[in-house]
Amino acid sequence: MAPQTRRVLKQEKGHGAKAAKKQSPVSSSTVLPADRSAANSWRTAILQTLLLSIGLSLGLFYAWYSGAGDAQKVLVNQRPSPRYDEVAIGAAYAVVDIPGKGKGVIATRNISRGELILTEKPLFTVPPTIQTSPVEFIKEKLVLTSEPQRWAFFNLSYVNFPKDKDPLRDVDHLAFAIFETNAVQAGKEIGVFPRMARLNHGCSSGFNTVYSYRETEGTLYIHAIKPIAVGEELLTTYTDTKKPRHQRRSFLQQTYGFGCTCSVCSLPEAESKASDSRLSAMAANWARFAKWIDGTINGVEAIELVREIWKLGDEEGYGSERGRLAADAVWVAAGHSDADAVRKWGELAKEWYRYELGEGNEHLQFIERVLARPDMHPAWGSRELLAVGGPRSRGA
Repeated sequence: MAPQTRRVLKQEKGHGAKAAKKQSPVSSSTVLPADRSAANSWRTAILQTLLLSIGLSLGLFYAWYSGAGDAQKVLVNQRPSPRYDEVAIGAAYAVVDIPGKGKGVIATRNISRGELILTEKPLFTVPPTIQTSPVEFIKEKLVLTSEPQRWAFFNLSYVNFPKDKDPLRDVDHLAFAIFETNAVQAGKEIGVFPRMARLNHGCSSGFNTVYSYRETEGTLYIHAIKPIAVGEELLTTYTDTKKPRHQRRSFLQQTYGFGCTCSVCSLPEAESKASDSRLSAMAANWARFAKWIDGTINGVEAIELVREIWKLGDEEGYGSERGRLAADAVWVAAGHSDADAVRKWGELAKEWYRYELGEGNEHLQFIERVLARPDMHPAWGSRELLAVGGPRSRGA
């Protein structure tokens, strides 16, 4: 699966607003490791919102919007109860203060690869394109939320707040900055998920969770793609990190306001260059693999590229997008009517979709149907008959 994306509303020239994609690890079918695309939430080394500092240090809560007319800033003596973003009893994680990052999420027990960590409904969603002011649109959305929901929203961090504005006075602009920083793709729309937004970022092998959105349920799912030890921080990714370190850091600094110090960005120079080389090769192979669509490469070449991407991922420790990669190999095998390869790649896709997406996801269900009847795949027989081959081993 390709990285999913965090999305934010941007003012369109002349009219309306448009969602700008931010990338994340798992396909659109799939999982999102984060592009924040919410991966969410984020925001390491990012400023805490005004509400957070006020609410925690003074015991006050910023409640606004009385329902009609302009927003009203009201300070009340206690936070609403129950907390909308409260961690569920028995959850495998806790939200804590992390030095240098602000808030973050740590495991309170060992978590297995593929384990469901949390599910969450969006606070609200917006369409990718609107024909009105984004600031006003978000204001109107917040009017419809409850007090606990607004507290959770204003408790999120933000970046890129207009320098000519004051968060104490310009609450509408504060709300929009929070939305831009924390919104992620939610099916065809863009949504804010306060719990998910607490996950900080990691690059390449540095993140250990991915998220996916099930549009039929209107629910976001976060799964572990690696075993996570008790006390370890849960990380997602805010962008497609198959890029050199300087490019990743530049994007994260500009977009989210922090200099990445994850385990991959903190590697010694020689190791970082080796990692960059692997990640760049993976990206180049993905681009080359896409050429099968227009016939530039044949099925055998395409499958060999899948194997090479998988091998590089093993070497790098990059454990995301594998369900999608194996499912793409299924597509190639089906196109060339290689039923044996369809089944072998299908089993691998099934295994990794379970890790990344969990049971009941439509992509996993599709693969299960194809495994039962390879010739029912929509690509079946669309190319010349060819034995393209399966994975070299269980690990592709």
